[in-house]
Amino acid sequence: MRKVTLALSLLSIASILIALSFGSVKIPVRDVFSSLDPTIISLYRSGNLSGMEFIILGIRLPRVLLAYLVGFSLALSGTATQALFKNPLADPYILGISGGASIGAALALVYNSRYIEVAAFLGAILAVYLVYSISKVNGHIPVDILLLAGIAVGFFSHAVTSYILYMNKDKVHQGLLWLFGTFALATWKRVGIMFGVSVLGAVLLFLSWRELNLLLLGEESIALGLDVNLYRKMIIFAVSIMTGVAVAESGIIGFVGLVSPHVMRLIVGPNHKRLLPTAAMFGGILMVLSDLISRTATPPVEIPIGIVTALFGAPFFAYLLMRKKRGELYA
Repeated sequence: MRKVTLALSLLSIASILIALSFGSVKIPVRDVFSSLDPTIISLYRSGNLSGMEFIILGIRLPRVLLAYLVGFSLALSGTATQALFKNPLADPYILGISGGASIGAALALVYNSRYIEVAAFLGAILAVYLVYSISKVNGHIPVDILLLAGIAVGFFSHAVTSYILYMNKDKVHQGLLWLFGTFALATWKRVGIMFGVSVLGAVLLFLSWRELNLLLLGEESIALGLDVNLYRKMIIFAVSIMTGVAVAESGIIGFVGLVSPHVMRLIVGPNHKRLLPTAAMFGGILMVLSDLISRTATPPVEIPIGIVTALFGAPFFAYLLMRKKRGELYA
């Protein structure tokens, strides 16, 4: 486990340095390090910086860090969601979060695009609340009803979003850009918000690794004394906050929350004590490299990152379906 954690930590640093070095302007790694000098950073904060150092500190570094934190949060949420639903094909968006965020973002684009992040986050939280309310039965949250409610809210949200954009055709391009995902608008403020939420969600889930293991046992977990409803609520809260903010800051980026837990489960096993931190780091690395591909593959045009992640995520999803069909994945 220590070797895997160390390897992922080194890969995280390496992926961030590579992403800072490559772009429309290639910057040597030694110059990237020199730009992180405290004196250069103070000049940037005072607004007296330009050239290569400004490109790194003002444009690339916040973008790369935001990508890593979003990938970290989505992978962590995906790991918890798969345990919650006891379904290896579940992802963080299954609770209707992406659909609710889409409605909020579409409305903000029509009325005031300055509040797109706030509107998307509120839409995501309202969607989760609606799914939770529909699913709640006599104080309990049946997982099968929760799953179906999430799917229903997701389809409804997609229809509403499509209608809003169809009726406001001048906003379609902006709407699609956000729906496909992008880190082009990354700022240090967004990095700070995402960092705070990622830490909160990580603490909640890391402290609950035993309960996540027990949730996979189903009804047996109740016999072992686990308050299933309490931990389901806590997991839903952590996943909703992390995924809601991630979607609000970067748009809808699929498959990272699905792929990361499976890759690391093959390496470290199903124990969530090991799986949660490793999947989260792998998700961050995956997102940083995907964003690097999205902005360097077809210069000067930037490919929306959601398209990049779907290109490798969809075949992997098909592979998981084949394994599940053969009974090689847990039910």
